[in-house]
Amino acid sequence: MTESFPQFDRSRLRLHPLADREHRLERSIILPLEPTASIGLELEAVAACITAAKAREAAIVLMMGAHVLRSGVQRYLIDLMERGWLSVLAMSGAGVIHDFEFALVGATTESVARYIREGQFGLWQETGRINDIVAAAAQDRLGLGEAVGRKIVEDGFPHRDISVLAAGYRLGIPITVHVGIGYDIVHEHPNCDGAAYGATSYTDFLRFAKVLESLQGGVVMNFGSAVMAPEVFLKALAMVRNLARQDGGEITKFTTLVCDLKELPKSYRQEASREDSAYYFRPWKTMLVRSVAEGGESYYLQGHHATTIPQLWTALQSAHQAEENK
Repeated sequence: MTESFPQFDRSRLRLHPLADREHRLERSIILPLEPTASIGLELEAVAACITAAKAREAAIVLMMGAHVLRSGVQRYLIDLMERGWLSVLAMSGAGVIHDFEFALVGATTESVARYIREGQFGLWQETGRINDIVAAAAQDRLGLGEAVGRKIVEDGFPHRDISVLAAGYRLGIPITVHVGIGYDIVHEHPNCDGAAYGATSYTDFLRFAKVLESLQGGVVMNFGSAVMAPEVFLKALAMVRNLARQDGGEITKFTTLVCDLKELPKSYRQEASREDSAYYFRPWKTMLVRSVAEGGESYYLQGHHATTIPQLWTALQSAHQAEENK
């Protein structure tokens, strides 16, 4: 039986080494682990909720877009994990690429405008190694985040100290990766196995949902993910609420935080009108309104990740210190 439609021949692609790429971000952009001078009231409230959630062993969830890693806050995220302030960290496939490249060569990110003109965008040899890791992980029934983190640790990548994936593997904290096929540069490569990405990313989705079984009294945070985070969270929340209801329980009382650049009105705890284009900003209606409508609370903070992540970390330090001084 012949194919109904012809497919692109990836074998003809020409890949270049990362040494040939002009990197836009170097390791020097990674911020030092230092407290910030000011903290918003929203983050003080969320820090108190995280402290309470940790005490009751409820889930503390951080979901993020790839630009969070490009903002240089790796040390803050790693320290949050080391202090037990995160139960799971969820990212997109692009987050894996930035983390992997930083750990391997101490640099990441290319000029899309330049390399798309040259037909070279994303076609870098070393980055394609991620595909081999994912293919092996599918055979071993591993999650995507776990597999890449393990590889960075076991192979001793030169800059593994700033790898969020490596830290998750080292600490036994799930870093779940939620991939959309065709979204990421590694999907261009001849060695990409779509089925392996589906298997490993779905394993991560089920691990993410498992953590959400403990969300009652917990916290869910979204930094900069307009689609992946609210959509993955929505489906996983439906699953765990289904089980909770069968057992006579509920998952209704938890806190959500969204930090993004979009300007929202002070009335963000109410859903926008369908006639308003902001209605289609998923973090608003999904994470700030609908998912907490049965007894939870939500907070929104507008700002850059290089500001809001350190502010959250600082607020948690202060909340922890206040608890110790009681």
